[in-house]
Amino acid sequence: MAEHHPRVYHVGRSGDIPGGMTQVINAYLAWPFPRVDVQVIESRGDPGDHVAAARGFVRALRKVRAIARSGEQAVVVVHLSERGSFVREGWVARYAAHRGLPVIAHMHGSEFAAFERQNRALVGKVLAASSRVISLSEETSEICARHIGADRVELVPNAIPVGAASEKEKTVVFGGVVSHRKGIDVLQEAWRRAAPPEPWRLVVAGPIRDGHLVDPSLPRAEFVGSLGHGELMSLLDDAEVAVLPSRDEAMPMFILEAMARRACVISTTVGGIPAVLSDGCGILVSAGSVDELSSALRQATTDDAERLAIANAGFDRFSERFSADAVFPKVESIWLAAMGLTTDPTEPSRAHAQDLR
Repeated sequence: MAEHHPRVYHVGRSGDIPGGMTQVINAYLAWPFPRVDVQVIESRGDPGDHVAAARGFVRALRKVRAIARSGEQAVVVVHLSERGSFVREGWVARYAAHRGLPVIAHMHGSEFAAFERQNRALVGKVLAASSRVISLSEETSEICARHIGADRVELVPNAIPVGAASEKEKTVVFGGVVSHRKGIDVLQEAWRRAAPPEPWRLVVAGPIRDGHLVDPSLPRAEFVGSLGHGELMSLLDDAEVAVLPSRDEAMPMFILEAMARRACVISTTVGGIPAVLSDGCGILVSAGSVDELSSALRQATTDDAERLAIANAGFDRFSERFSADAVFPKVESIWLAAMGLTTDPTEPSRAHAQDLR
């Protein structure tokens, strides 16, 4: 007879769609958790598809109602960002709590602090419906603690599986929305000033939001547009350097995905990024600084030994703190605790248990 585990329902979306929240849910769905079964409640469609979002919202409410009526042992994990996401998935969280289901708010979003300042009442109601909150940064943890108390807030980094080994190429990859917030204007000017030697090239992957900032004459640069997640990971598998000069972030999955693939990461001192890339595990520059970014690009593309050392240090930190093996058992314990179940965070993952047989 098949063993029945408690179920963890993630409210958001899954599939080969760009976006940090989507990739977090994808990773949970793919991981062999030993004590729970993981499913997704699709609450929205592609970005900007408001009709699909409305339909997904209604389906999500119906699914939550069915789960509550079934009496199964379950927890609803609602993935929240800001703006429409917080309103839509926030309503699902409140409805699930109203139906008597334990709810966990899993916080994402680079602009949550600003959103909370303008929408304190809404944020307070959604967080109050949550028995636990998982946050990605100290700033978000402090904000949530002001609403519901620090004892209900857990700071847990995003995590992903280790990347595939690959022969590296002299490429610098940017992955994200091509926009002012992600620093595309700074990156282009810094690339021009750094003038990396041949055969280095810059590959910019992501949907173009601020098209007026894009410089098509940028030397040895290619704008490849929006890619599926698998295609972006293939770029990172081959890349020597990954760059994300954002002006605002929480903890971008792109950085962890690059570290998992032994790329030398260059990023900015915003959000949770410094805690990840400090101590020589990446190159940190000030947000908006063309001078600092051009210097970092020049260093990463001309000093082979330093670039390799940074990439290896980043990979080691990823493996110890941010890999799925390191993080997912902690997350699973939080899910179980929300259901009132005894947890043992030292229990090995199913994959490890199979290795020991």
